[in-house]
Amino acid sequence: MSDFLATMARSSRGRVDAARQLLPEADIWQRALQSAPPPALRLSAQGFDVIAEVKLRSPAVGQLASGATDVMARVAAYARAGAAAVSVLTEPDRFEGSLIHLDQAARALQPTGVPAMRKDFLVHPYQVAEARLAGAGGILVIVRMLSRQELDALLEAAVKLGLFVLIEAFDERDIAIAADLIARHGGQGVPLLVGVNSRDLVTLKVVPGRLEELAEHLPTGVPRVAESGLNDAADAARLARAGYELALVGSALMTAAEPAELLGSMIAAGRGVR
Repeated sequence: MSDFLATMARSSRGRVDAARQLLPEADIWQRALQSAPPPALRLSAQGFDVIAEVKLRSPAVGQLASGATDVMARVAAYARAGAAAVSVLTEPDRFEGSLIHLDQAARALQPTGVPAMRKDFLVHPYQVAEARLAGAGGILVIVRMLSRQELDALLEAAVKLGLFVLIEAFDERDIAIAADLIARHGGQGVPLLVGVNSRDLVTLKVVPGRLEELAEHLPTGVPRVAESGLNDAADAARLARAGYELALVGSALMTAAEPAELLGSMIAAGRGVR
C-alpha cells in the first residue's frame, strides 16, 4: 500500500472509532436499515454515463472550491445535465469533505431520482451504514487499501443496505481481486461497478495511457468506470472507445466556468462513439 493510502486508512479508522463513541454500531445499523431507500442507479441504454463529483479540495491539484460552495445547487445542476450519479467526497482532512455534504447532496438529488455516492477511504461497515443514513445510494471501495476480509465485509454491508458499489483498482493485481469480489458478491440485487484510477499513488499525478492499458484487463459483464484525468469531451470519447461505460469526473467539473455544459458535452461525446 502507498504511504498516501496508508495515511488515509489510519485517519479513516480514527474517524470510525470516534463516531462509534457517539453512536454505537447497533444503533446506526438500526437507523440505516429504517431510513428511506435511496434512488437506484440507472445507466443509459446509450452505453455511456458520467458520475459527476463534488469535492472542495484535491491533494493533487489543491483548492477547487470554497467552503461556501452551494452543494445542493451544484448537484442539482449535475442531475439536470444528465449525471447518472453524483460522487461526494466525505474525507475531511485532505479533501475538506464531510457527511454533511453527502446529506445535502442526497436531499437535493432525491426528487431527480439520481443517487449520491459516498467517496471516501472506507475501512469498516460502520461507514457504509453512515453513507446510507446520510442518503447515499452507493459507495466507493478501494481494493488496494484493504485486506480481502475487509473488502468482503464492506460489500456485504452494501448488499444488506441496498447500495451500489464502485470497486476501484489501480493495476492488474487490483483488477484480479475486483473480479473475484464481483464473482462472489454479484447477482445479489445491487449494481457492482469496476473502476480504474489513473493516478500514481506516490506522485498523485495522472499516468497517461493507464486507463487504456488496463481496460482490456477489466472483467466483462459489469460496468467499467474510467477515473481521474478526464478534462473534456474528447477525453470522454477516447475512453468510451477504449471500452469504458462510465467516467467519474471531479476536478474538471469543479473548476469549469460552466460545469453543467461541460458535463453535458462529455456525456454526449461518450455516447456518440458507443
